[in-house]
Amino acid sequence: MRVVVTGGAGFIGSHLCDALHSRGDHVVCVDNLASGRLSNIEHLLASRRFTLVEQDIREPIAVIGEIDAVVNMASLASPPAYLAEPIFTLQTGSAGTQNALDLAARHNARFVQASTSEVYGDPLVHPQTEDYWGNVNPVGPRAVYDEAKRYAEALIAAYVREGLNGGIIRIFNTYGPRMRTDDGRVVTQFISQAIEGAPLTVYGDGSQTRSLCYVSDLVRGFVAMIDGTYFGPVNLGNAHELTIRQIAELVRDLVGSDSPLEFRELPEDDPKRRRPDIARAQAELGWSPEVEVVDGLSKTIDWIRCVGLDADRTAV
Repeated sequence: MRVVVTGGAGFIGSHLCDALHSRGDHVVCVDNLASGRLSNIEHLLASRRFTLVEQDIREPIAVIGEIDAVVNMASLASPPAYLAEPIFTLQTGSAGTQNALDLAARHNARFVQASTSEVYGDPLVHPQTEDYWGNVNPVGPRAVYDEAKRYAEALIAAYVREGLNGGIIRIFNTYGPRMRTDDGRVVTQFISQAIEGAPLTVYGDGSQTRSLCYVSDLVRGFVAMIDGTYFGPVNLGNAHELTIRQIAELVRDLVGSDSPLEFRELPEDDPKRRRPDIARAQAELGWSPEVEVVDGLSKTIDWIRCVGLDADRTAV
């Protein structure tokens, strides 16, 4: 296959590029490097089956030649990033998604969207099933990301009703090597603070929950979705639910740190509970997560120690 991956130099996108390339596919990575990094895909650049197109998908996507699938992963995904660039985030989710859809439509290609558990907002249903419509504040600060993804889903559904072969994946909290250490997300924040011996910042009382899925598990689900015809939407995540405090304490133990926990006020619209119902992924994709959280966190800690904490903080 020849697969276009928008956002392919990002954390999850680069792992997907690796998986597709490893099985023999031709991969076209489209990325403006707003949050992605060349170092994530540097090892692929010499391959004849890999092409990098440096472009913002808010403009029509300039990929020529045969295309079998388009995977849209382009978006700022960490809260500090999308809160700092709200209009850019909304435009990427709207105009950017439409440009990716138009590319797929022109080539009669399969289209797979990287959506998010954030479409459920601060959920009133637990665990979250794909039939749940969510509890999102449309004018809150997080809406720039949440509503961009919700709009993208509506847009894809409209294209599918017009004949496009499309599918939607809702990603739950994913972690692993190549995450930016400055992205403000819970795993990288705790690991970075624990390595430095700084207090671990816990918002609220730490009782809110997340369900952590290791990146290799998530990528297996994406590959299955690319190869199929299922529309979804389908949750991909780990049903093992942990409190934020449990995650902080687990990271501290794995790092071997004596960092204290430091409690701060919970941000506006921060979801209190987050856990996917994955019955649909199991039935339609034959997918379940395999990597235990201790193993995944240990690999992530090793990677962050290897690349160094300053790699992202000093990047231009």
